[in-house]
Amino acid sequence: MSSGLAPPALFDRALIAARRARAPAGGDFVTELVLAELAERLASVNRRFARAALVGPTLSGLDVDLPMVDALELVPTLTPRHSDDMPALATGVYDLLASMLDLQAVNDVPGTLMRLRRRLKPDGLFLAVALGGASLGELRAAWIAADAGIAGGAYARVAPFMDVRDAGSLLQRAGFAMPVSDSDTHRVRYADPLRLMREIKGLGAANPMADKPRRPVTRRHLVAAMAAYPRDGDGRITATLELIWMSGWAPDDGGRGSAI
Repeated sequence: MSSGLAPPALFDRALIAARRARAPAGGDFVTELVLAELAERLASVNRRFARAALVGPTLSGLDVDLPMVDALELVPTLTPRHSDDMPALATGVYDLLASMLDLQAVNDVPGTLMRLRRRLKPDGLFLAVALGGASLGELRAAWIAADAGIAGGAYARVAPFMDVRDAGSLLQRAGFAMPVSDSDTHRVRYADPLRLMREIKGLGAANPMADKPRRPVTRRHLVAAMAAYPRDGDGRITATLELIWMSGWAPDDGGRGSAI
């Protein structure tokens, strides 16, 4: 018999929201990258969208132009007044919903996907992009090595990300028709690991885990993590960024969805 208790939250959404509030408004290179890819993917869909909404944590202050959309709403998630998994959206009114870089920090992904589907009209299109499991693997390994050498154990300092193999099944469980998922891998170079860490912090994306070490990172830990991060031949470092794309259709009255 179920106890009725919700599983413990993996991500501290309120903390992420507070950090996002301190982050500079406007786009970052990851958001710009996914918005350009979104426009390309929508260009391959042979239809116009009368009403669309983009939801995500990094949309504030952006001027987004999607030529195939007549009316576009930008719905920021992770704001100080709204840190729940589900953004505030009207039900059953959208021809297109796109979740931009939010699902990787959602505590109830299946439930959120199901609720997003209900915001679509029948035969409406859902698109999402989220960070994938390979993202920041180098930084994760460096922190694990530093913690093992200094504290004798490993701590969750870099969040776990979605696996592309799970994305399609998540859409199917949420009731989307014709679910499709794929991934793109990008590699970004920095002068040193500290530059990468500063950029992550500046985006408000530093350790978002609800269960994380309570002690602040010491200088000794930081130096150890920087030393453990692999260097390229020219002394710079590479950070991996995997982007998982998901798409599905809200079933029409016959239980079908369109094809992209």
